[in-house]
Amino acid sequence: MPASQSQASISATDPKSSVGARTLRGMAWMAAGGLSLCAMNAIMRVLTMEMSPLFAQFLRYLFALLVMVPLLFRDGLGAYRPNNLKGLFWRGLVHASSLTLFFMALPHLPLADVTAINFTTPIFVLIGAALLLGEKVSQARWFAAMIGFSGVLIVIWPHMSGQGAGIWSLVMLCASPLFAGSFLINKALTRHDSPSTIVLWQNLTVTLFMLPLAIPFWQSLTWGQLGLFFICGVLGTVAHYCMTRAFTLGDISAMQPVRFLDLIWASIFGLMLFGNTPSSTALIGGAVIVASTIWIARRESAR
Repeated sequence: MPASQSQASISATDPKSSVGARTLRGMAWMAAGGLSLCAMNAIMRVLTMEMSPLFAQFLRYLFALLVMVPLLFRDGLGAYRPNNLKGLFWRGLVHASSLTLFFMALPHLPLADVTAINFTTPIFVLIGAALLLGEKVSQARWFAAMIGFSGVLIVIWPHMSGQGAGIWSLVMLCASPLFAGSFLINKALTRHDSPSTIVLWQNLTVTLFMLPLAIPFWQSLTWGQLGLFFICGVLGTVAHYCMTRAFTLGDISAMQPVRFLDLIWASIFGLMLFGNTPSSTALIGGAVIVASTIWIARRESAR
């Protein structure tokens, strides 16, 4: 499928697919995107502890842009010519702003806490989907989001004193509405451009916006760090492609409860890379999150 195809073209390839089946496939894409994003964040946490978060963020998107260069040679520049260039630049600006706050706080917080705090983003997305995109957010979606968020509260409640309640938690929390704005713009862009085009221009615009902030913190890198940035570029590109593809298959409000699965992925990576053993509250909260995700997935597939 050419990279310039719109959402309407994608939908037309599967005319017999029901709304529920398409939404379920979108949830699967969203879950895959969340897994890739959590793996990337785990590696980026290591890198941001070794260098300025602003420099690390710039390199993460620069390498993501380099990862897509072979696709440009294969398909040609014309295949990635955008239909909504202004919207793509606005999306890049909003996303760069949210990432700046995110990566500044990332090295100062446990990975599970980072993910849990960012679970306020789906709430902002649901509100924005109803007010800005005109989506009809069903009671079931609100209910699943609230139950999933209650699982997040169970996880982060023991950390509300000490490091988890410090200034960096507030910085991370401020990133959530900006991330929500980026996702809402992304959903609107899928009406005009293909997932591949959106991801390519996201990598390009964020790289351009972050360059002035990264220059003062420029430093030499080891081969190991370059290898990790390349892996992050691949994982980040895959994650955003999966999420953008999910937005082409269903309402953005239907996809948000699946994001709560990210806490499970973050806990696993935190244990593997940093030795952070999940607490009993993390396990209980994780069970609540998984239950809410399975419930809304079954309900959407039955529509």
